Amino acid sequence: MYWALTTDLVDTRGFRFKQVLADIQTLNHWARAARLEVTAISLAAYPFVQQDYALLPHGASIGSGYGPVVVAREPLSLDDLEGVEIVIPGALTTAFLTLRLAVGEVAFRELPFEQIPDEVASGRADAGLLIHEGQLTFSELGLSKVLDLGEWWLLETGLPLPLGVNVARRDVERLNDLSAVLHEAIACGLDHRDEALDYALEFGRGIDAAVADRFVSMYVNELTQDYGDEGRSAVTELLRRGEAIGALPGPVSVDWIGRA
Repeated sequence: MYWALTTDLVDTRGFRFKQVLADIQTLNHWARAARLEVTAISLAAYPFVQQDYALLPHGASIGSGYGPVVVAREPLSLDDLEGVEIVIPGALTTAFLTLRLAVGEVAFRELPFEQIPDEVASGRADAGLLIHEGQLTFSELGLSKVLDLGEWWLLETGLPLPLGVNVARRDVERLNDLSAVLHEAIACGLDHRDEALDYALEFGRGIDAAVADRFVSMYVNELTQDYGDEGRSAVTELLRRGEAIGALPGPVSVDWIGRA
């Protein structure tokens, strides 16, 4: 989604962009300090930063019928999860919020997302909550799927599961123009998929091209270009349910840039 901003294929309308790489939980914490003008964050983190940021209408990672996966070394039932420790990629991640919606309160320990598969495979943790490419590669470590949260969410609500979102800081001038530039960059990346994917692989944590291609196909799609009514409904429903279980700091105002 960022590749086109490194080329001359998109008119940046006077904006200058600098790419900042960090894991999602770090970005969530940075957003609480309003550190970046534009950032990816977990949807579950948005209520904590809504006073400083508004939602961009594009750039989201939304899965329909698939999502973060809970894994263990041995097959477990959902009831079993209530009695084991689960390592998670961050308490502010949408994956963890969705886990709480599906299972209830669980014992957990936070760990960088890329360390979680080995933590479970080694026996240092009973179960793990996997995001990113770990959703696709866990079986290579002999781990068993306990629960696919995207599948659970679809059966529960009939909606796709919005995980990561892009937001822009409210004090940035010309927010609508900025949104238009980023929308064009996403569209350009999809139109030049091979070149954009080659660029993305430079930051791919050593995953092979086939896994990267599959992962991108899952989360960079038409809903990334625009949430549409279905995606917006999914955002509202997830946050409503988060409020209902007391997981959010208070009422949420879902505020989209460029939409009254």
